[in-house]
Amino acid sequence: MAISNNEIKRIKSLSMKKYRDQLGLFTVEGEKIVNEALSSSFEVEGIYRRDEIGEEAMKKISQQNSPSPVLAVVKKPADLEIADPAALETALGIKAACPNGQGLYLALDSMRDPGNLGTVLRIADWFGIEAIFASPDTVDVFNSKTVQATMGAVFRVRFHYCDLSRLCGIVRKAGGNIYGTFLNGENMYGKNLSCGEASPSLIVIGNESEGISEAIGSLVTDRLYIPPYPMDETGSESLNAAVATAITVAEFRRQGLQR
Repeated sequence: MAISNNEIKRIKSLSMKKYRDQLGLFTVEGEKIVNEALSSSFEVEGIYRRDEIGEEAMKKISQQNSPSPVLAVVKKPADLEIADPAALETALGIKAACPNGQGLYLALDSMRDPGNLGTVLRIADWFGIEAIFASPDTVDVFNSKTVQATMGAVFRVRFHYCDLSRLCGIVRKAGGNIYGTFLNGENMYGKNLSCGEASPSLIVIGNESEGISEAIGSLVTDRLYIPPYPMDETGSESLNAAVATAITVAEFRRQGLQR
């Protein structure tokens, strides 16, 4: 299988967000994640194998230090960005048959690290999060580092960019809860947490260095605190954003299983 120089240039350009947005495409590398793409609802535009195009060509199109034996070019989903309030309501499960919506969701407020975002998608996949919503300035979910870090979860977890203030307003109007972790919050382990059985529950995860922004923090209905151990001693200033996500979501699911 021959690959033209123009095709090599086009695939190489997908290392930049500008061209991923322009072409509506991204790449995935490795047998496992390519198979995940093929078995998902995503449209795979093309598959390139080292044995077919040659090692030199694979090195040119790969975004990895050590190119994988296979690379796929995949189309982005059409609903990646949601601006319409009605579409946001649908994404939250709010519809005629379920007017208040339901389910447990994540909202990412300016997450910037590709590895953290990829790990958060894996966490959401493991704990059955309904969907992830992210502020427009959150790192690109189709950044190659993010995609690889998801280990295939990017093809299983619904992910949308949107105005988080608008999203929070819809959740509150539906009678749902908006949770966020703060250093001055209430001990998470002593609080009754809703997993969204009767209306949407949204867990907000903040920026790695700044935490949850003031604007979104003002919309949070329940401020949570993950206590250290021992509780009267603090070591690190804070937890990694992805680690905090895992701890928080695990507690929500633990409480849900006990009901």
